[in-house]
Amino acid sequence: MSPTIRRRPRLAAGCALVVLAALAAGPAWAEPAPAYAELLARLDQTPAASEAVALVDAAEARVRQARVRPNPNLSLTAENVGGSGPYSGFGAADLSLSFSQDLELWGRRPARVNVARAEAGSAALRRDLTLIDAGGRLALTYAEAEAAQRRTQLAEEGLSLALADARAALALVEEGREPLLRGVQAESEAAAARARLDEAQAERQAALARLTAVAMLPAPATSIEASLLDAAVSVQPTPVDSAPTVRVAESEATAAERRIEVERINGRPDVTASVGVTRYGLEDETALTVGLSLPLPLFNRNRGNIDAARAEFRAAEARVLQARQDANADRSAATARLASSGSRVSAADAGVKAAEEAYRLSRLGADAGRISQLELRVSRTALINARSAAVDARLSRVRAEIDLARLEGRAPFQGNS
Repeated sequence: MSPTIRRRPRLAAGCALVVLAALAAGPAWAEPAPAYAELLARLDQTPAASEAVALVDAAEARVRQARVRPNPNLSLTAENVGGSGPYSGFGAADLSLSFSQDLELWGRRPARVNVARAEAGSAALRRDLTLIDAGGRLALTYAEAEAAQRRTQLAEEGLSLALADARAALALVEEGREPLLRGVQAESEAAAARARLDEAQAERQAALARLTAVAMLPAPATSIEASLLDAAVSVQPTPVDSAPTVRVAESEATAAERRIEVERINGRPDVTASVGVTRYGLEDETALTVGLSLPLPLFNRNRGNIDAARAEFRAAEARVLQARQDANADRSAATARLASSGSRVSAADAGVKAAEEAYRLSRLGADAGRISQLELRVSRTALINARSAAVDARLSRVRAEIDLARLEGRAPFQGNS
C-alpha cells in the first residue's frame, strides 16, 4: 500500500474531527444587548452618575445654607448676688435679659452665597463631565464587544476556509498532484484555525461580560445586534471654550476669585448688636440696655488667608489657561484621528474586496492545478488579515469619535449639543 493511500484515513479523520469540534462549540446567539442609544438613555442609573448627582445636590444644599442668617443669642445674667449687707441672698440681685444678633455687615452673607453658588456651578459641570466620560466608556465597551463578536465570526469563516482548503489539498494528495506534506500542512492549519476560533470566542465572552457590567444589564448579554462600529460620524467645528474641561476650570476659577472677597470681609470687624432689659433689685426698677460689640483688629487682620485666596485664584487661572491649550491641541488631534480613521476604514474595506477576489481566483487556480497550495494559503491569510484590519479600523474610528465627543461636551455618536 502506498504512503498516499495510508495517509488518507488519517487526514480525513483529522478534518472530520475539526468539523465536529467547530459544530459542537458553536456559540448560542441569544439575549442580544440593547442598542447603544438605549443604553445611553439609561446612563443616569450608573453608580458614577448617581455619585455626581449626589455631589450636585450637596452643593445646592450648601447654597441654601449659605443664605441662612446666623442664630441670635439670648443671655440672662444676675449681678450682686450672694454678697454681704444689702446684697446678701437674691433679693437685691440685678437681673439682665439681653438679645444679641450678628449684623453680618460688609456684605458677608452675599459674599458667602456667591462662593456657594460658584461651587454648585462647578459641581454641575463636573456632573456633566462625568456623564460624558461614562458615555465614552459605554461606547468603547460596546464597540469592543461588537469587534470581539466580529472577530469570532471571522475566526469561524477562517476555520471554514481552512477546512475547505484542507479538503482540496487532501484530494490533490490522493490524486498524486501534491506531496503528502501539503496534506499534513493543511491539517495543521485547520487545527490552528480552530485554536484561533477558541481564543476569539473567549475574547467575545469576556467583552460581553464587560458590557453587561458597564451597562448594568439585568441579564448577561450574549450578542450585539445593533452595530456601533458602522455608525456614521461627522466633524463639526466647535469653540474651544465649550470643552467641558475648560468650563469646569473656568467655574473653579470663578469660585476661587469669589473666595478672595470672602476673606477680605472676614478681615473686617464682626459687629454684634444687642438689646436687653435690666431689673435693679434694690430700687426695684427696670431699664433698657443696648450695645454694640466688635473685635479690635490689632493683631489678626486675616492677611494670611487673603494672600492664600489670591494665590489659589492665580493657580486656578493657570489651570484655565492649561485647560484651553490642552483642549485646543486635543481637539486638533482628535479631529485628525477621526478623519484619518474614516480614510482607514475606506481603505480597509477596499482591501477586503481585493483580498476576497484574490482568494477566489486562488481557489479556482488551485482547483485547476495552476496554483500551488502554498500560494492558496498566502491568499487565505491575506484575506483573514484584511478582514481583521477592517474591524480594527472601525474600532479606531470609534475611539477617535469618543475623544472628540468628550472635547465637544456630548455623548459619542450623538449630535453636537
